[in-house]
Amino acid sequence: MAFQKLEFERLSEAEMIARSISFHENIIKRRTVRDFSSENVSIEIITNAIKSASSAPSGANKQPWHFVVVKDLAVKKEIRDAAELEEREFYDHRAPEDWLEDLNQFGTDWRKPFLETAPYLIVVFKKNYDLDGEERKKNYYVNESVGIASGFLLTALHRSGLATLTHTPSPMGFLEKILGRPKNERAVLLIPVGHPAKDATVPKLEKKDLDSICTTV
Repeated sequence: MAFQKLEFERLSEAEMIARSISFHENIIKRRTVRDFSSENVSIEIITNAIKSASSAPSGANKQPWHFVVVKDLAVKKEIRDAAELEEREFYDHRAPEDWLEDLNQFGTDWRKPFLETAPYLIVVFKKNYDLDGEERKKNYYVNESVGIASGFLLTALHRSGLATLTHTPSPMGFLEKILGRPKNERAVLLIPVGHPAKDATVPKLEKKDLDSICTTV
């Protein structure tokens, strides 16, 4: 393993505080959107966000992720049909009552029109192991690594001026089949991306205050 000198810009404390405030003021405006415009979005914005996501730290730098960008209308419809089939089963039979109660405030149901309306779907896959021919190569901290990369991706898309939704139909095996992914990959997140519809609404949410989520010792 070769090493190189770290290129690190040392900032003044005042600049660091200013940047931390600026970032916070921007990121707290990120909202989960379910009403999308079909307006076209440059693919360059999407690929730049994915490149940002790929810079995330990962166990032993294994980078155990793969991102599939779906823009084809027929494929989006196929994904919607399969997702709604699973979601209907979830809402009608699989979901426990307390889960459904928690979801009621958001007005969600099995219908997922955003899977066709949004100009892009980004499907995040985790690689439980790498394949070298038929030989398996171990990956480490896969869930944690892919979770961090997904956070980078959502943040990059938000900073670019786009709206997103973190959609997790369960189970998600249909995505692996529709998108023809190899046997070492499992879908973990389905992200519709685009501009929000002009009449889009979001729930009025309250986030927990700092004292309830952070302890300094």
